[in-house]
Amino acid sequence: MKIESQIEKISSFQHLELLANQVVEGFISGMHKSPFHGFSAEFAEHKVYNTGESTKHIDWKLFAKTDRLYTKCFEEETNLRCHIIIDNSSSMHYPKLKDDQQFYESKIGFSVLASAVLMNLLKKQRDAVGLSVFSDSYEYYAPEKGSDRHHRMILNKLEGLLDNSKEKKQTDTITYLHQIAEKIHRRSMIILFTDMFQSENEEALFNALQHLKHDKHKVVLFHVVDNETELKFDFDNAPRKFIDVETGDEVVIFADNVKEEYEKQVVDYFKKLALTCAQNKIKYIPVGVGESFEKILTAYLIEKQKFG
Repeated sequence: MKIESQIEKISSFQHLELLANQVVEGFISGMHKSPFHGFSAEFAEHKVYNTGESTKHIDWKLFAKTDRLYTKCFEEETNLRCHIIIDNSSSMHYPKLKDDQQFYESKIGFSVLASAVLMNLLKKQRDAVGLSVFSDSYEYYAPEKGSDRHHRMILNKLEGLLDNSKEKKQTDTITYLHQIAEKIHRRSMIILFTDMFQSENEEALFNALQHLKHDKHKVVLFHVVDNETELKFDFDNAPRKFIDVETGDEVVIFADNVKEEYEKQVVDYFKKLALTCAQNKIKYIPVGVGESFEKILTAYLIEKQKFG
């Protein structure tokens, strides 16, 4: 389910909510072909109108289609609490987008739209959502709530992340994952979008990920990468200057001279991440920028079924 086949290209990220809704609606309509046949019952947001009830919440559009009276359900109680965490360090604003590219073709843009897509699904299921954003500081925190106003506030924050500031921001994943873990008290599903780029102690990083699981939280790690350049190191063999977007460090090399060793180290790192996450019962899912959002929605629904 490529985005392009779901919607016309929408260039402005003011349409984030509309875009997210299009992706989710396309996903739900295809559910009858998937392992989630019957799952769409969870999206029942109406009940039959009974004579004598208030007419305030009758869905007149549905009446026009079905010739039956239904009222919209507004349940205060939520089924699930979900906290989304986004890494907003400078490396997440890679690759630098050309004028004809869509915002979701960078790692941060992909993570923002994926988060909005998950929020849309959570809203349909009357679940509560919260958001944390970190880089070299704890940039933003909103606790888990289910109101429309809260959703709009978080969507507004997500849109703001797409403004690529020139300021270099490094990644202090360890410090801020520990701080975020301390803030989430009631059992939640925690979804993390990060490119896992940092030079710190790997053991300390895995301890921080493990901390997120305290209080029986379920943790899903979406490891966001640009497959062509970060995984395959797909560059021509002219001498190129590579710049660390977080530190400003530079190195000039021929890509072919290091390609084989680079790819080996990347594969080894991914395997180690996957293994350590599996040992800690953290769901690890590598996702490439530009991949289908069906992968993210399906993973979320599978984990939700295990959450109970």
